[in-house]
Amino acid sequence: MNTTELIKNVAKSKVLNTTELIEYSKQKVVSRTLAQNDYLTLTLFAFAAGEGISSHASTGDAMIQVLDGEGQITIGTEKYTVGSGQMIIMPANIPHAVDAVVSFKMLLTVVKPSDGN
Repeated sequence: MNTTELIKNVAKSKVLNTTELIEYSKQKVVSRTLAQNDYLTLTLFAFAAGEGISSHASTGDAMIQVLDGEGQITIGTEKYTVGSGQMIIMPANIPHAVDAVVSFKMLLTVVKPSDGN
């Protein structure tokens, strides 16, 4: 039997309200990692209004699912507004940034290639 915890930091076999799993904190970006390995990362984020993550690139495709509020996502030089119930894919190896015009919560899923390409 495998005793490795694949998904962590949340109750199992229980119905959960995703937006209640992470709370806003004034003037901060709060994160809660649910799963992380060489190929996959699942992280909940809560952004206070005016906060963000500066431009960077990842070797994997990154999918943002907005759970509450609205964020501004920059991919390359293009800006996108993504609201509650919407999602956007940030392609691998293209610089991207996340900014909170208003407070918002999101689930970030990053899928990386198994061969490093």
